[in-house]
Amino acid sequence: MNPRRALLVAGVGSLLIRPARATVPALQQAVAAFTGGVPVGSGGQRVLLQIEPLVDNGNAVPVMVTVPSPMTAADHVRRIAVFAEHNPQPEVIVFELGPHNGRAQVGTRLRLATSQQVLAVAQFSDGTFWQHALDVVVTLAACIEI
Repeated sequence: MNPRRALLVAGVGSLLIRPARATVPALQQAVAAFTGGVPVGSGGQRVLLQIEPLVDNGNAVPVMVTVPSPMTAADHVRRIAVFAEHNPQPEVIVFELGPHNGRAQVGTRLRLATSQQVLAVAQFSDGTFWQHALDVVVTLAACIEI
């Protein structure tokens, strides 16, 4: 393979494979405000965020959050929040739930400014918080402030 082609392949590969990184301070502050500073557990077993890993247009990106819960008076999901790392306002939406919902599943569409991490955080009735984060590559950006 010639050197120019190898450089091009390496460049495209680096766009598709993003290394793990710390979240931006605005996102950390938004999550801390939502949780009241309570530590957040991690994992797709308690909270399942569903979003396409590669989207053509950031103007309307479908997202679904499912939280396995019996949704009884003693054991239910109180709130689900969705955060977007590089949006002008990281806290995108907060859903208020209760046992009357029957199922802890919410869906909406997001505007994503650029390729970034999307994070869903759920608050349970026992006061614990759990999260699930995914990286999303956006080829056409939305909600850019000029």
